Amino acid sequence: MSSNDVLGRTEGGDLRLARLSKRYGSFTAVDDLNLTVPQGSFFALLGASGCGKTTTLRMVSGLEEPTTGQIFLGDDDVTDRKPYRRPVNTVFQNYALFPHLDIFENVAFGLRRRGVKDVKKQVGDMLGLVELGHLAKRKPNQLSGGQQQRIALARALINQPQVLLLDEPLGALDLKLRRQMQIELKRIQLEVGLTFVHVTHDQEEAMTMADTIAVMNAGRIEQMGSPAELYENPRTTFVANFLGRSNLIPGTVEGVSGDVVTVAAHGQRLTLDAGRCRTTSGPVILGVRPEKVQIARTADEVPAGFNSLTGGKVVDTSFIGVSTQYLVELASGEELSVFEQNTGREIQRPGSEVLVYWDPGQGFGLEGGQDIEAGAELDEESAA
Repeated sequence: MSSNDVLGRTEGGDLRLARLSKRYGSFTAVDDLNLTVPQGSFFALLGASGCGKTTTLRMVSGLEEPTTGQIFLGDDDVTDRKPYRRPVNTVFQNYALFPHLDIFENVAFGLRRRGVKDVKKQVGDMLGLVELGHLAKRKPNQLSGGQQQRIALARALINQPQVLLLDEPLGALDLKLRRQMQIELKRIQLEVGLTFVHVTHDQEEAMTMADTIAVMNAGRIEQMGSPAELYENPRTTFVANFLGRSNLIPGTVEGVSGDVVTVAAHGQRLTLDAGRCRTTSGPVILGVRPEKVQIARTADEVPAGFNSLTGGKVVDTSFIGVSTQYLVELASGEELSVFEQNTGREIQRPGSEVLVYWDPGQGFGLEGGQDIEAGAELDEESAA
């Protein structure tokens, strides 16, 4: 069964936000946002509490009125339309199912409200899409959290929206079920081909499902791109710290030769690809993800051409099955995180004298002068 068989929908268009702002008195929740969400994509607005992501979603749905700016769906300006006149539906964290109705009638609710008489096929198809047709006669309180979330999704999709808004939809689920539902949501989105806009504070959730992520900070988009692009090439310390974990090393650019930037840091020379460095002179912050860094006991173990920092000491070792996570203190007092896959190598104990090293092609360079801790505390809060 194709997505059009299930939804019977007409083509819409991209969701476009043009200079969208929302102010509450002197507080600016969303600040001059310009954003295009391509039709049929799975798009994530990622950020910590208070960054403006939920306010943005509520303006798209019509539950909040913008202070300035416009909202377009295709060529239609929907900025001033009432929520029920927009081809948009929202799935909330709390599911909002009707407890007195069975599952069939919960899904059929929107059709019956519009006066559709024969709902059996559409509801059956939609329950089949979320793989819960066998539970049609049960009440919501007889379903698990994951099943209730899928029913909430079916109830929203049956209304044939151009855009489906997902407001922290998996936040109430436990970790194992949340991961299962991430896969399930992506499967459904690919099958129906609708535009999904997903608001979340969970970096893993955004990276698992979204084609494109917009990282929001203080009402603005800090950086937008594919999960791999944001992770491998963050533009700011905020993105480097908030999306995953990064080792950020302050240094100074010594020179550029061809496609190689040389950086002085911790009394040693380090290199990185010029295409991955956002400055070519003055202060620089060299970044490298913990899983790209390895540990050696002697300089002989470091491959030729790799960056290395000597004089390190292991101060913490955590064995977590697939990998061992180290905290290595450099002679300068700075600490670097190292995630090494467990492949049978000897595990270094706290107190071990080590070097850390990495492939120069896997580092990135950010403009110096930024707050090196930006986004780190928010990341910890989001993970809590």
